Amino acid sequence: MTDSGGPARGRVWQLMGSATGAPSWDELAPWWRETFTHGADLEYEQQILPLALSHLAGRRRILDLGTGEGQLARRLVESDSRRVVVGLDSSAAQLANARAEGGGPSWVRAAGERLPFADGSFDAVVCCLVIEHAADADAVLGEVARVLDGGGLFLLLINHPIVQGPGSGLVDDTILGERYWRIGPYLQETRNLEQVDSGVQVAFAHRPLSRYINPLADSGLFLARMEEPEPPAEFLAGSLDTDFERSMPRLCLLRFENR
Repeated sequence: MTDSGGPARGRVWQLMGSATGAPSWDELAPWWRETFTHGADLEYEQQILPLALSHLAGRRRILDLGTGEGQLARRLVESDSRRVVVGLDSSAAQLANARAEGGGPSWVRAAGERLPFADGSFDAVVCCLVIEHAADADAVLGEVARVLDGGGLFLLLINHPIVQGPGSGLVDDTILGERYWRIGPYLQETRNLEQVDSGVQVAFAHRPLSRYINPLADSGLFLARMEEPEPPAEFLAGSLDTDFERSMPRLCLLRFENR
């Protein structure tokens, strides 16, 4: 019996604060730039960036929280030159890579748990595959609610915590002759080191969806839309069962609005 669970090749990670034993994002910045930027990662290029751009259409003052080397922030400026976009990250090396690329955003080094902006500074905040690596998600979400203006939008993209959580993945049972998707301990909050590439480990926290939705609702941000897109076919090349894996979402997009 073969278990193909765990982080799939190309799973996207960004980190806000390292866990004990995990390399810092200053150390990982060269790997990130080579592996996930300039179209190197099909999932990011074909799905994540287009989804984010679609949901943020019409927004003018945008904070990219956990910007990494800034490819989403740059795309936001490229798609609408009237925008003011701020890319924030805690990693000096990631931001150095962002500045080297240029492209129009402003870059700020700070922690997501303590945003250096006044209340109501933005009409949109996007947090793309970052919050799973925040040690204090409640603090990050509270800061997001604080810096959004009335009518503001918060776009949260996460690895799907049900089907992509710890212990979840495709199981190929060659004895019974069946394949199925195993779901790990969904309700149990954990913080683990995962091997995401050869010789590369990254810390991430697993939380159920309610741990993101309810704190935001308490702050006046309510879920307006949820998307669970089908993985790009090209991304699943080499899968044991492409059709089956395309029926299991990797990504979960949550759109919150300040009402």
